[in-house]
Amino acid sequence: MDLQFMKDFAPIYVEAGILTFRIALIGIMGATIVGLLTCLTRYFKVPLLSKIAGLYIELSRNTPLLVQLFFLYFGLPKLGILLSSESCGIIGLIFLGGSYMSEAFRSGLEAVENRQIESALSIGLTNLQVFRYILMPQAITISLPAFLANIVFLIKETSVFSVVALPDLMYIAKDLIGLYYNTDEALLMLVVSYAVILLPIVALFHFVERKLRYAGFGD
Repeated sequence: MDLQFMKDFAPIYVEAGILTFRIALIGIMGATIVGLLTCLTRYFKVPLLSKIAGLYIELSRNTPLLVQLFFLYFGLPKLGILLSSESCGIIGLIFLGGSYMSEAFRSGLEAVENRQIESALSIGLTNLQVFRYILMPQAITISLPAFLANIVFLIKETSVFSVVALPDLMYIAKDLIGLYYNTDEALLMLVVSYAVILLPIVALFHFVERKLRYAGFGD
């Protein structure tokens, strides 16, 4: 194990890790918004929009992110639309992640028993109050594990961004292996970099989940 090699190239991994995390953060935020909107349109069966949301989810979940990135980076320029590598990564992550987030939120909403909603309406609560005080608190807690799994999944999916020449963690590792043939060192630093990003996120969400359950949400 060449420790000097690891020491020399550690700053490059830090830069690539920051870029990876920034793109993942923007993509996850966008995916969460898209997922919430599509979930609500399907849950409340909004005319036309619920059909469009359903088609989007099926298309998104049944096409690999790699194919989506190829379309954005290599296909759109033939139509006169040029996107940077970073923009392709963010758009691809939002498009893929939105469908998974939508299903996570929908499973949380549908897990709330109808009798709770009917009881709340019977005592005079409005639909908005039922959604705010009955549905959402329980749905958030129920969907939290799936939401966390989707975040981890999307961060790991950033490893394919190297195909669009984005200098993320995987791109740097592959580049160093090709130049110096220090495969073990480059891959070890890659694994450590992803662990540094993912482990605190997982620990934070587990903490939040325990707090929500302790507070009585989702029971």
